[in-house]
Amino acid sequence: MALTLKAMTYFTTALRHGNITKAATELNIAASAISGAIDQVEAEFDLRLVTRQRAKGIQANANGRKIAEKCARLLEEYQSVLSDGADLKHALNGTLRIGYYAPIAPAFLPQILDSFLPTNSAMTLDLVECDNDAAQDGLLNGAFDVILFVAEGVRAPVDYEPLVAAPPYCLLPEVHPLSHQPTVSMAQIAREPLVVLNRPIAAAYYTGLFKPGSRSAPVVAYANSTEMVRSLVAAGRGCAILNMRPQTSESYFGARVVARPISEDLTPLTLAIGYDKARPRRSVTEFVRACHAHFAIAGKAQCIVQS
Repeated sequence: MALTLKAMTYFTTALRHGNITKAATELNIAASAISGAIDQVEAEFDLRLVTRQRAKGIQANANGRKIAEKCARLLEEYQSVLSDGADLKHALNGTLRIGYYAPIAPAFLPQILDSFLPTNSAMTLDLVECDNDAAQDGLLNGAFDVILFVAEGVRAPVDYEPLVAAPPYCLLPEVHPLSHQPTVSMAQIAREPLVVLNRPIAAAYYTGLFKPGSRSAPVVAYANSTEMVRSLVAAGRGCAILNMRPQTSESYFGARVVARPISEDLTPLTLAIGYDKARPRRSVTEFVRACHAHFAIAGKAQCIVQS
């Protein structure tokens, strides 16, 4: 039978007091539990370690003192491990690993991180852009501490909380006639060449917004990055449908784009945050709190296009 931490604790406490009753009082347990632990330790080593004297208490022999010293060291190391683990859980240090399937994350992540993490913090940030499935895989296999992803593609084992529901909007070149309208209809978009963000979930979602047979203009380009979509639109290749916008209207191409609400009430995409709710470190809970605070106050207005 393996020697338990409880048995070692009872054994070393009894030898420190030299008295079973006093050890039981300190540990707030029955004296029989102390006596049983001494028996367990002796049985484990098959050695007599303690002399019991009814009037004088207990006395460890040489072997007993040696075993008690080693048990005390093990218990001290065990407490040190627990203490270090608690420090890790509650400290804002180490590495915070964030996986994100959020094409405009660079527009809001720095602001969120600044809200709880000072620039001189000892924490290292590991930020990885990935697709929706890879983000969830990373959370489930421990590669990420927390993920930002689209909740419409969530898997059952992933614990998550919604951050913001983002309705689709139309992205247009600044010089396009439709850019001067307060809203744009799906019928109008259907007559325009379309640039599609070709990412998992996104491409099917955007093309699925159109009624079958309603499009009279082709898809002119598929691009797997939001900035490429924005640059193609800015260059006049077509318009696009997106859900979240960055805080600038200028594209990498140099020309500007305009975001316009779509007049129809269409199904939004939901940006969500996923993390292990059972055992979160303090850095994770602070990041989650900061994300909720950001999108509850200014973040929604900054990245959502509403009519």
